[in-house]
Amino acid sequence: MSRVLVTGANGFVGKDLCKLLLASGHTVVGTTRSQVQTGDDPSYELRTVGDMGDAVNWGEVLDGVECVVHLAARVHVMRDVEKDPLSAFRKVNVWGTEQLLRHEGMRSVKRVIYLSTVKVHGDQTDDQVFRSTDVLAPNDPYAISKYEAEQLVESLGAKYGFETVIIRPPLVYGPGVGGNFARLLSLVDNGVPLPLGAVRNARSLVAVANLSDLIRECIGNPKAPGERFLVSDNHDLSTPELLRIIANAMSRPARLIPVPEKALLLAARLLGRSAEASRLIGSLQIDINETLRVLDWLPPASPTDGIAAAVDWYSEQQGRE
Repeated sequence: MSRVLVTGANGFVGKDLCKLLLASGHTVVGTTRSQVQTGDDPSYELRTVGDMGDAVNWGEVLDGVECVVHLAARVHVMRDVEKDPLSAFRKVNVWGTEQLLRHEGMRSVKRVIYLSTVKVHGDQTDDQVFRSTDVLAPNDPYAISKYEAEQLVESLGAKYGFETVIIRPPLVYGPGVGGNFARLLSLVDNGVPLPLGAVRNARSLVAVANLSDLIRECIGNPKAPGERFLVSDNHDLSTPELLRIIANAMSRPARLIPVPEKALLLAARLLGRSAEASRLIGSLQIDINETLRVLDWLPPASPTDGIAAAVDWYSEQQGRE
């Protein structure tokens, strides 16, 4: 087993991953931007290093580390208030990554696993699904910064001699989820009628348990280095299917109203919410067959399992058993 550094260890994915790695016998060192809250102290070594966009002294953190799992990032937001979003993303996701990987303490590291995003392929699929061999087409500041970081990771790996693995997930959900998925949980829980009953899309999602398990696999699998893996639950869902599974896990009715998609898109455009609507109405499908073949791996959790875990967590937050 390895001594593994997980950056962004106190984040949504980081918390789940660190628990899994500990249970798998690895020694875990986690880094976080700020102090953890009282009562949230983990059972592994956790170091506060500050913002990745600032100068970070990685020396002691990297001592004895054999594998780095780099999760820390400035993540995509729906309404960015930065005057220059691309520069803000590059400062953390590109420059911050470079400062880590160029540090002299990295010379003893054997493997780096970088968590990227499926958005380097684009935002939506129509007739073709995304495959790892596709020509990439990042089209927003976040995706561009992650694409540039991927290239940086691989070039520095070739220069300094550490192995590299790139992982590109779609929307990640599970206990602790935020953003649009958390809003869907709340809407279903509160019985809000949703005009999405006529949507006929297909979207690839990944449960945090499945993403963490893939990262765990990539730490030790000798076939992982040099690869760029797409990951999902390997079972795509339409938006209505997703909402029905959530409702069933909550023992709530799914209140879905069949409004034509064109009408929804027009209304969203008038309200200035086209990007949000595209995530609910459009399709984004990922082919992970190459990931499954190369690693001889299967996602351990079904979408139903993953959604049930998210609902259980949500219910706990609401003070319900």
